[in-house]
Amino acid sequence: MMKNILIAVLLSTMLFSCNAVERQEADLLVFNAEVYTVNDNFDIVEAFVVKEGKILETGTAEALREKFEFGEQLDAQGRTVLPGFIDGHAHFYRLGLQQQKVDLTGTKSFDEVVERIVAFQKEHNDDFITGRGWDQNDWEVKEFPIKDTLDKLFPDTPIAVTRIDGHALLVNQAALDLAGITVDTPAQGGAIEVKDGKLTGILIDNPMGLVANAQPEPSIEEQVNALLEAEKISFEYGLTTVVDAGIDKNTVELIDSLQQRNELKIRLYAMLSNTPENLDHYLGGDPVKTERLNVRSVKFYGDGALGSRGAALKAPYSDHAGHYGALLSPVEDFRKIAERVAASKFQMNTHAIGDSANVVVLETYKELLSDGEDRRWRVEHAQIIDEEDFKYFSKNIIPSVQPTHATSDMYWAEDRLGPQRIKGAYAFKRLLDQAGVIALGTDFPVEEVSPFYTFYSSVARKDLENYPEGGYMPEQALSREETLKGMTIWAAYSNFEEDEKGSIEPGKFADFIILDRNIMTVGEDEIPNVEVLQTWVNGERVFSRE
Repeated sequence: MMKNILIAVLLSTMLFSCNAVERQEADLLVFNAEVYTVNDNFDIVEAFVVKEGKILETGTAEALREKFEFGEQLDAQGRTVLPGFIDGHAHFYRLGLQQQKVDLTGTKSFDEVVERIVAFQKEHNDDFITGRGWDQNDWEVKEFPIKDTLDKLFPDTPIAVTRIDGHALLVNQAALDLAGITVDTPAQGGAIEVKDGKLTGILIDNPMGLVANAQPEPSIEEQVNALLEAEKISFEYGLTTVVDAGIDKNTVELIDSLQQRNELKIRLYAMLSNTPENLDHYLGGDPVKTERLNVRSVKFYGDGALGSRGAALKAPYSDHAGHYGALLSPVEDFRKIAERVAASKFQMNTHAIGDSANVVVLETYKELLSDGEDRRWRVEHAQIIDEEDFKYFSKNIIPSVQPTHATSDMYWAEDRLGPQRIKGAYAFKRLLDQAGVIALGTDFPVEEVSPFYTFYSSVARKDLENYPEGGYMPEQALSREETLKGMTIWAAYSNFEEDEKGSIEPGKFADFIILDRNIMTVGEDEIPNVEVLQTWVNGERVFSRE
């Protein structure tokens, strides 16, 4: 009898030991969650396993516990879990720099702009005052300001404050003098505004560079702080990858050095600014690719912005007779750059707002991209498309749009374009139907950083005051599933990164977020108020609100 008992105990111990050996080691189990995987079937699961910074398996907690041994377990308490958001078009470095400058967003008059500049300077006492965010379309008098007040208050301190869209600049006389700008300065690809024979202080598009060249460069410490501050803000909103739309070689190298030292943990996709130095350095070789940095695209500016009437249109502006906007470079220069990029291993991404700029970009892309060639060139903004030009979009010519532009511009866009042309503007649903994919972003700091505003504008086509009832051009709204894909897997596709991020699937980076409510099912009006509770990158918690 005793012998049988000993044999039974021994067998039981052996079986237990075998089962224990069979269980694989893993770092993290996320369970008790509503996980939107955003895989091909758009499956929703309850749990997933992370090992060495990547998703190992998805399923039920019960099944995963039988198979794995975990170093850590995270109870999501029934919350919604999504892949980390990817901002398909933003200005990450610029956002960080903006935190060190005067913030003019939301100003309701030029008087308020002046008040903020004065208050900022009392605190900072800068040698050159810079800032961003004013928008004359939000003022009672919807006209560009003039510099006279700034000249009186700051006769010796240069001031350069950028319009919200980044395509117009207000400067005082001290800044004009420093940049060497007079009424006789030529202004190709933009404008230097003159009234009654005098400079007003308004510069549009290319001439803004004259002032930028006269500004002091930020110190290395200021640059590092800018990147870290931008990362902090991004993580708070659940952004785990950001596409930085236009940065230079030196900034790329600083980002890479910080990431290599694990001081900067966010993933960045870099669009190189179209400068000779950047093109000469990168285009002759392979893209630069690490797990956190991808440098494989060139950013070209086709035209200006609609708000400052710099967007290049096929027919004159409806509210400015005889004015067409402008291409920022001659067509032949754009074509030369496009041919050079086509001969390289890099992607081309072109800012195009007006229908004239868009058709130049689209026809050039079509001519240079061979059938069957996987190049995924992008049209950034694709804002106003002529009826006959939608046909050019595809999975190889991708629309990259920012939904909040529609709800920011809707108050005055038809004034600029007229009732017929507006039908091809902010046409996100039509662009998706034609291309099969669409990348969604914010264009921050032009717009707010919050991806929840992006989601809401895409789905509801309303501003934060729930205007207009029924939505702006509601036929162009995207569904919640389409919107989530545009902020995750399709954005990853547009960066050639769909095999490593954009969904919660085995083999992909463990970049995910936990929300305080289910953005896929809450009432539409609640979407802008959704908050991120936790942000994880590479299986590491990088932000927690709790």
